[in-house]
Amino acid sequence: MSLSNRRRIQRFYTPIICILICLLAFGINACNKKDNKTSTEKKETSTIAPVPQPTPPAVDNTPLGPGGTVIEVDGAKLTKAQLDTELNHQMALIKNKFPADKTQQVRANIQRQIIDGFVVKTLLTNEVNRLKITATEQEVNDFIEKIKSTLPPGVTLEELIKKNKTTMTKMREGISLQIRIEKLMAPRIKNLPKPTEKEIATFYKNNPKRFIVPESMHVRHILIALTPEDNDKTVAEKKAKAENLRKQIISGSDFTELAKNNSDCPSKNSGGDLGIIKRGDMVKPFEDAVFALKKNQIGPVVQTEFGFHVVQVLDVQQPKTIELNEKTKSVISSFLKQQKQQEAFKKLVQDLKEKANIVVYQR
Repeated sequence: MSLSNRRRIQRFYTPIICILICLLAFGINACNKKDNKTSTEKKETSTIAPVPQPTPPAVDNTPLGPGGTVIEVDGAKLTKAQLDTELNHQMALIKNKFPADKTQQVRANIQRQIIDGFVVKTLLTNEVNRLKITATEQEVNDFIEKIKSTLPPGVTLEELIKKNKTTMTKMREGISLQIRIEKLMAPRIKNLPKPTEKEIATFYKNNPKRFIVPESMHVRHILIALTPEDNDKTVAEKKAKAENLRKQIISGSDFTELAKNNSDCPSKNSGGDLGIIKRGDMVKPFEDAVFALKKNQIGPVVQTEFGFHVVQVLDVQQPKTIELNEKTKSVISSFLKQQKQQEAFKKLVQDLKEKANIVVYQR
């Protein structure tokens, strides 16, 4: 796996209407319900912001409801045992992704998201069932193909399912519900007003940081990988090999050929070319080494958790501001449209909440 893929967030396909697909596909199941129905690198995106969380209902004073119930939505119950199981599952997925002193805060936030997700999922499931909205097998299959098309190179859907500790059956159930919800939303977003030129210009003016392309580098490297079995002797030998390769390159040897014949990174097939990277794309020691170099410069051998790297910067692209041209306007328009769709989704959830019988029990 390349450095950038190793650190990149791997997510499932997210449709324009963000409807908690991760919770739908990987979340807990409601007790006594027949219709039962996710983890985290930095890439600039024009997709919608995270789904707004519903406002939690008033809390009762009882410690827990019958059977250890934490929350009940129109008869569907989320128990403390279910909540704790899902909470532990989600925490395991993001293990070591946050400072140790933030554990309790992260845990509390995820717990709130699970409870909120249970409420939203139950309300929407009940509504699509009431309206007899369905999803066909072909629609589910087509959705899965969309997911596959968004995965990073070299990553399979099966690997992602395994990484998230779920099953294809559960994922298909979640996708089926997602499709049904999109059908529920379709008439509510069909006639939403198109963003105006003024709205687009205002967004561009009020969000200057969104339109700055940061400094980036076109980089290639040769990796001499370290393994858990390495000892002091083999580590020294691998470092010496990397140093020798660097000397050969400086002396005029072809970088591409040396990479193809020696590198332990999949990028060796393209002569070690990692493409364009920016800060945050790579592990920090590699990033620090790269961004200290000038165009065409070959840096000192750098060690990371992956091994020893011989690095060369092929090009340097300075920070720049994206102009408000037609392409930029189109991206902004899509983003604003998604925001309006999300507001429509929030309103739907709020309307369903107002008609539902929701009881939250104190833990």
